[in-house]
Amino acid sequence: MSVKILLLTGLAMLAFAANSLLNRVALSDTTIDPASFTLIRLLAGALFLWLIHAYRHSSKKHRASVGGNWLSALALFIYAAGFSFAYLSLTAATGALLLFAAVQITMMAVALSKGERLTSLQVIGFTLALAGLVVLLLPGVSAPSWQGAVLMLMAGVAWGAYTLRGKGATDPLQTTAGNFLRAVPFGLACWLIWGKTELDVLGVWYAVLSGGLASGVGYAIWYTVLPSLSAMIAATVQLSVPVLAAVGGVLMLSEPVTLRLLVASMAILGGIAMVIGARKVTNSGQ
Repeated sequence: MSVKILLLTGLAMLAFAANSLLNRVALSDTTIDPASFTLIRLLAGALFLWLIHAYRHSSKKHRASVGGNWLSALALFIYAAGFSFAYLSLTAATGALLLFAAVQITMMAVALSKGERLTSLQVIGFTLALAGLVVLLLPGVSAPSWQGAVLMLMAGVAWGAYTLRGKGATDPLQTTAGNFLRAVPFGLACWLIWGKTELDVLGVWYAVLSGGLASGVGYAIWYTVLPSLSAMIAATVQLSVPVLAAVGGVLMLSEPVTLRLLVASMAILGGIAMVIGARKVTNSGQ
């Protein structure tokens, strides 16, 4: 792997982790509401992604067309809205861990439902990841809010479904731009029901940064480096996102790191890493 690819991959992971930090700080330190944050994030993401896509096609004779579809856009909206509403009561670290766990477990469950068989090591890893999730959610003093946890798990399932629906897209950037654009009406409906008309200026900027920079530019970088990464590396490197979010939460938001979170993180991330690693070994042996 070249130094350029390594640096770009690192930037993409930092952008993904920044989504958690920006969302959390906006909802905890400003008066912006989650519905407004979601709508602005989707608008900013759609704009930045579309500008990047249009620039890529500026030298071609045909015009850049809108990609994506409404079902994927709905899944994207459910992810974005659940993500924002969950961060009313979750720390950046806990939210990122729950989101990542739900995404990976959803994708594993779909693979199993389609007849994919797990090796003994993968079964152990899958069980370990589920056990870590249970440990994190068990009632107790340091347990996360169950409402926030449910919303973040819902967001993770939606993102997992969105990811699976996007597999095989001929132009992932175009597809993502189109889905962000199509998700805006859902975000608008959500804002009309639960949003506020008076917006916090700093909160708006956080939402723009989340949608335009962390999501828009982050996805653009990720899709640029993805063809240069093996499936194993692409899956494994994403294990860094909850860790980066946790470190950022401690350094920037003064969030505590509890023993429960550490144990759950090791179990969830370790279990998922075992499944991914065992899958690679199995595939290479065939």
